[in-house]
Amino acid sequence: MDPPRKKKKGRYGVAELKTLGNQLLSSASHINNLPLLLSFVSPSSPPHHVLESLLSLHSFFLPLLPKLPSSSSAAAAPSSGDDQSEFIYLSWLRSKFDEFLKSLLDVLASPQGDETLKELVLDTLMEFVKVSNGGAFHSSLYHKLLCSIVYSTSPPTFLVDLLASKYFKYIDVRYFTFISLKKLASTLEGKDVSDDKIANADGSSESQMSSNMECVIHNMYYTISHVPPHQGSDNTSELEMWSSSESDHKQLYGDKGADDKPQKFQKPNKNVLSAAKIAKKMKLKFTKAWIAYLRLPLPIDVYKEVLVNLHQAVIPHLSNPIMLCDFLTRSYDVGGVVSVMALSSLFVLMTQYGLEYPNFYEKLYALLVPSIFMAKHRARFFQLLDSCLKSPLLPAYLAASFAKKLSRLLLSVPPSGALVITALIHNILRRHPSINCLVHREDGVDEGKGDHRTDEGMATNSDNAKTVAMPSQKSGIDHFNSSETDPKKSGAMRSSLWEIDTILHHYCPPASRFALSLGNDLTVRAKTTEVNVGDFSAGSYATILGAEISRRVKQVPLAFFKATPSSLFSETDFAGWTFKCEETTKMINDNNDSTKDLS
Repeated sequence: MDPPRKKKKGRYGVAELKTLGNQLLSSASHINNLPLLLSFVSPSSPPHHVLESLLSLHSFFLPLLPKLPSSSSAAAAPSSGDDQSEFIYLSWLRSKFDEFLKSLLDVLASPQGDETLKELVLDTLMEFVKVSNGGAFHSSLYHKLLCSIVYSTSPPTFLVDLLASKYFKYIDVRYFTFISLKKLASTLEGKDVSDDKIANADGSSESQMSSNMECVIHNMYYTISHVPPHQGSDNTSELEMWSSSESDHKQLYGDKGADDKPQKFQKPNKNVLSAAKIAKKMKLKFTKAWIAYLRLPLPIDVYKEVLVNLHQAVIPHLSNPIMLCDFLTRSYDVGGVVSVMALSSLFVLMTQYGLEYPNFYEKLYALLVPSIFMAKHRARFFQLLDSCLKSPLLPAYLAASFAKKLSRLLLSVPPSGALVITALIHNILRRHPSINCLVHREDGVDEGKGDHRTDEGMATNSDNAKTVAMPSQKSGIDHFNSSETDPKKSGAMRSSLWEIDTILHHYCPPASRFALSLGNDLTVRAKTTEVNVGDFSAGSYATILGAEISRRVKQVPLAFFKATPSSLFSETDFAGWTFKCEETTKMINDNNDSTKDLS
């Protein structure tokens, strides 16, 4: 049935393609124009040729879709002659329609395609998703559409943004998006396991395969992160669906028998129940898609971005957020910036969903290093640290260990870090009066009286218990071990916060002024208030300098000189020192001469 090629493909213009399309739509006698028009729908064709052929083929196939047999029913041909010829003709049309769909997906995934053309191709494919399955949502075609986006070598930003703006508002599109993404993630997970066994033979193929896998995972994350979760609604009439068939309603409602029939939107007494059913199924599909995705070997940049957004964009919409505990505890055990990013989600699971994590404070204590004060997400970390130390049930040795570790960090952090540390220590001392002995401790007086009663970690360590019983014989000894990762063994309860005295003489005026607040009696809670750590957690040199510039100063120190100074220091400032270049050169030469005489 292929038409005779009187002209080469490159000699057809837009007007001739439009004529071929009009002939195909006007009469069945020009059916041989169909393969010719199909040949122009390819990534290598000019965009205006693809556009003209696409419009004609879309108008041709759209009314025929209800009559076309499925691709799998080609063997079930009728026995009678007329019906058999009709079936053969429709089967041929079906094969051409499948070829048309494949060409559209190729154009959609082409990295050199025109954006306007891609938008039209996407709208055409979504129209076929809506009507080509007897009015029901064509899930297999939609799965192929998502596969072409995810496996594309070009960034999926434009296409995913189009789906988000036009189609993700429909609940059935979101429902089948989660199903397809879950299938894709499961397929990738199986490929990653099987391909690792083959990759050892060729190093180049292994690196290429890993780069392709990372590209797919990036594309999949961009897609799944732009699918909005289901927002609970008590009225199902507010839910829009892309396809309006009864079978899609059954799938969303979970119809399994005669007693569980799909509820019509017009029945107000069933609306609440139907909305609850839909919300439950949408949460389940959302959960399965995300859990399957998080099992993949995420690249480090995607890994960090997932951890940053997990507590706000994912956890509130999961059917069972505790399912993330393995992923989050593994991330929290990694250390460094990954642990800082995992802390937000882990804190949400512990405080809102009852997750028990025995070593949480030990891991949190290990994160207190100088580099944390330069991390990108330090503001959120310090706010969570303040929240984690808020409980009145916190043991005294644990509160003392955190206060002492933060106090020791005062010696090595920038001024912005000194401000947030001062705020944290202020709140810890105010919340836990049992550790106020750290503020002022005299040698040989407080060390042997009652520290063993409050320091639970010391009771477990026999060497430390002996040291507690005896007062210190040497002044100035700090029993705190800053290199100890276990707060129980740090010896903080036998130490003091002597580092705070250094911040009172800090070169940065805001740091020294703010440290004066620790001189108040923080045990009197009625006269003091907690400091909002968020006001200092995102500080930097720029914020401190900006605050000082905008600060109104009543008395400005001035310096007047009767004569213009010729040097930075005068000779009377440093007796016995000289700052004259001639004398310095003479002294150097004399030293060189004496060295030669000795040799």
